[in-house]
Amino acid sequence: MVIGMLGFQTTVSRPITLSGIGVHSGADVSITFNPAEADTGVVFNRMHDNGEVSEYRAVSSQVGNTDLCTVLGFSPARSVATIEHVMAAVYALGLDNVLIEVHGSEMPIMDGSSMPFIEAIEQVGLVSLGVKRRYIRVTKPVRIEHGGSWSEFRPYDGMRFEVEIDFDCPLIGRQKWEGDMTAATFKSELSRARTFGFMRDVERLWASGHALGSSLENSVVISDDNTVINVEGLRYAKDEFVRHKALDAVGDLALAGAPFIGCYRSYRGGHKMNANALKALLSDPTAYEVVETSAPRQRVAARDFIRVNAPEFAPWSA
Repeated sequence: MVIGMLGFQTTVSRPITLSGIGVHSGADVSITFNPAEADTGVVFNRMHDNGEVSEYRAVSSQVGNTDLCTVLGFSPARSVATIEHVMAAVYALGLDNVLIEVHGSEMPIMDGSSMPFIEAIEQVGLVSLGVKRRYIRVTKPVRIEHGGSWSEFRPYDGMRFEVEIDFDCPLIGRQKWEGDMTAATFKSELSRARTFGFMRDVERLWASGHALGSSLENSVVISDDNTVINVEGLRYAKDEFVRHKALDAVGDLALAGAPFIGCYRSYRGGHKMNANALKALLSDPTAYEVVETSAPRQRVAARDFIRVNAPEFAPWSA
């Protein structure tokens, strides 16, 4: 069974830059995707005004705050925030190695979805590096729970997401998105789903120094009477909300440092649940194995995977 995965690592063919504002800081920011060698992984370099550089590998061990977005680093003055939409695009398109130069404290929010990053990466294209890609294959269930929320990994012959939300809001209510993840599926079903929020939360977020760059151009806003304020309405009829939560999950799980083979399921999850579930999986060596293709093929079938020596390959570590 072909599961839509690549046998070899990739990078971007040439640099490309995007600019915009940070959804939380409200400041102008820009990022540049630069080609990188095999086994580099995804690396964010935050460029400071004094010439210093804060470097972060996009891996689970570097995740700091996950309250409103996913942050790399543990010092607000040096961290890189709101990486989930970029990482979702990187992961879905199969971009393994890239140096992302960041001028600012977070990613540009663009239109609140992953589509601008998808379009930028596809504009320059990917090139194969001729080095085998490795995957993290889930071998037994791993589950975490918190209050009425839960997330879990389960063995599965593919890369699957099943994300369910349940909001006390008649416009949203209980919604579920599920599907096997490929670049085509992500682009058509998830990539255009925008971040969303409630008008009733705006003043509280502003007071805490968040959502300073949020607007109707980059967020779906729900009014106090439970209607969408945006004049264009929803991009996905009725369920753009759960599709964006699934998009976030794709981006958060990209911080495994390697693509996973398995099924990720969540109910009433979010950035924190995604991060904690990933840490629970990677902290249990009996719950996964590291595999690579045994055949020199660009597209990989399930029968082609073989286990490799995991201690020599721990991409989730700094």
